Amino acid sequence: MQLAVNIAVLASIYALIACGYVLIYRVSRVLNLAHGELMMLAAYLLLTTASSFAGHPLFAISAAIGLSILVGAMVYLFLMRKMTGEMALAAVLATVALGVLLRGITVIVWSAQQQYPATALGLVNPSIALPGGARISLCGALLVACTAVAYGSLLAFLRFGRWGVRMRAAGQSPLLAAQRGINLHAIYAIAWSLSTFTGAMAGMLIALDSGLGQTMTIIGLKAFPAALVGGLDSLAGALAGSLIVAAAEVLLIHYVDPLLSEVVPFLVLIAMLVVRPWGLFGTREELDRV
Repeated sequence: MQLAVNIAVLASIYALIACGYVLIYRVSRVLNLAHGELMMLAAYLLLTTASSFAGHPLFAISAAIGLSILVGAMVYLFLMRKMTGEMALAAVLATVALGVLLRGITVIVWSAQQQYPATALGLVNPSIALPGGARISLCGALLVACTAVAYGSLLAFLRFGRWGVRMRAAGQSPLLAAQRGINLHAIYAIAWSLSTFTGAMAGMLIALDSGLGQTMTIIGLKAFPAALVGGLDSLAGALAGSLIVAAAEVLLIHYVDPLLSEVVPFLVLIAMLVVRPWGLFGTREELDRV
């Protein structure tokens, strides 16, 4: 039972991060390789707002989320907007450079030492007993709940929301969408804001659960295979891919060797690329080269 709980928590972490990769790629066909760093930055922003709103954790968390959404919009407006219409490689390299820059900024501003936002906020993270003798931390349970709410909201937004439909249209045919009067820059800015928002939720909850350090970017990188396994343009695929990667990681850690935790997601990714390069639920695209 405890193994199932561990898989559910890890899958929720990967899924909440992976949906950010999917949102950006689905709308603009850009791989945001700075997603892990944006997630980490949101957690550090929570550390800052915790000191500004001492004794008021809800205000601190709300302020950190608002700042994170603003950061996502600014990244598009001041950097990625310049990449619109350029080759995809240029946009990807821009996100790589952004990630390196954000890592440097966080070290300079907050140092590389392990930080504990929960202590700064005065929050406790009790362990909750579950049937079958399993236990889960409060933050772990919140991760599972937030993932379910985030995916349900995003799927409903993309299916029924006015701007969600526009995002789908822009992802399928940006030229036709622009000709029909859809503001592509507004769509892309919304996609970056939503992506950063979901990553921020994951980063903050991870930081509240186990502390905050530079290693958080590794978690963001390990969620990337989950998005690829499920299919980079499918939210449902990101959820399925996260469950597959998390189950493989937890089981191999438990039955083989804990040192495999860093490599298992990429082993699963390699296996999927060999069998089905476009992922479980991804759209098969035409080959540009041989």
